[in-house]
Amino acid sequence: MIVRTTAEITGTDREVADPKGNWVSKRIVLGGDMVGFSFHETTIKAGSINEFHYANHVEAVWLIEGSGTLLDRETGKTYPLGPGSMYLLNGNERHTVSVDEQMRMLCVFNPPVVGTEVHDENGVYPLVEVPAPAPEGELAGRQRA
Repeated sequence: MIVRTTAEITGTDREVADPKGNWVSKRIVLGGDMVGFSFHETTIKAGSINEFHYANHVEAVWLIEGSGTLLDRETGKTYPLGPGSMYLLNGNERHTVSVDEQMRMLCVFNPPVVGTEVHDENGVYPLVEVPAPAPEGELAGRQRA
């Protein structure tokens, strides 16, 4: 069992910020946890426009706070986003998230990210191989309950 709080992730290498200052991602579950997905809490700043393209990952996003618009750059279709909205990028769609009111969202990636990825100039995360699990007794970052 793994138990973590966002408070204990804050200020660690599991908290990753956009170099432009538009978003912060708290990476709660990573590839090294060996569960087959990663799970993040991401906050995106009001007034920002963010271009993403996860060419190597499927991402599911559930918006729990805030509002804005999602643009599917593949089709040109736009979708309003608000609390309770979910979108699934199951076709590796290039997309733009425009934020009216600061957004807080929960995101799942498959394959999982390992935590060192940063967006390249096209908004893409590289596919990084998940390291082999640590031997029993060396489970760094895990809290036993």
